[in-house]
Amino acid sequence: MFSVICIESILKGFWMSFVLFLALVILSPVLLIISILVRIKIGAPVIFKQKRPGLHEKIFTLYKFRTMTDQKDEQGNLLPDEVRLTKFGKMLRSTSLDELPELWNILKGDMSIVGPRPLLIQYLRFYSEEERTRHCVRPGLTGLAQVSGRNSLAWEQRFYYDIKYALNISPKQDYLIILRTLINVLSIQTYVWMGIIPY
Repeated sequence: MFSVICIESILKGFWMSFVLFLALVILSPVLLIISILVRIKIGAPVIFKQKRPGLHEKIFTLYKFRTMTDQKDEQGNLLPDEVRLTKFGKMLRSTSLDELPELWNILKGDMSIVGPRPLLIQYLRFYSEEERTRHCVRPGLTGLAQVSGRNSLAWEQRFYYDIKYALNISPKQDYLIILRTLINVLSIQTYVWMGIIPY
């Protein structure tokens, strides 16, 4: 299927399991609180589900906290995303808290803590053979592209970092990506709560 040999380190599996266990223990209260707030402020269901391509392009169901309402026009059609995206939903997205349910995807084996972010299925047909290399590893909750610029990166740059990660997997690199992710997320949350970054 791919022109490159796709190998994931066994060591990565062991230490990622340990990190996942710690994350679930520490974040359980946060997950519960956000679930309650989403239910009150946005409505049910609390979890948003969407199909995404994973390892070797196998399709799986991605879980996120819901950030938009189901508002419809007079004809029964959903309103544009920018209208349905609530203030609370914007805050969840800007702080990446909406992605915490993906821990369940990691627990199921669909994803890893670190890896290329899972993109939409409709993008698959546009990938070059080299770009498809990103599917040689499990998609991640965070990744090299996310700590290297995230949404500020051009499309080609994101793929560059995804491919670079997939071809150079190492526990050390994963440690550094997780550390940089924590620093970035904590910084963004602080700015949001202080009102420096609007939501």
